[in-house]
Amino acid sequence: MIPMKILIWIAAAVIALFVLDRLGLLMEKRGWIYYRKKKPSQSSLGNAFLEIQSILEPSKKILVEVKKDEKKEQAQSGDPPKPGQSE
Repeated sequence: MIPMKILIWIAAAVIALFVLDRLGLLMEKRGWIYYRKKKPSQSSLGNAFLEIQSILEPSKKILVEVKKDEKKEQAQSGDPPKPGQSE
């Protein structure tokens, strides 16, 4: 009887993992998360870490504000991005 309980637990775990995988793919399709098929761009990861670092180190906050101002000015002017500058 014990092996039957183990098989039931293994089957339940496999089904739960399958459902979680499908849920992750659905959320990725809607653009809520990056999961398996889409990978985040390097600039978005860098910006996220810079925001976190600005909380921990206030001196980095100035750098974050300068980057945001540059993006805002660029969007208002309508100019294409400069070479080597990511979105």
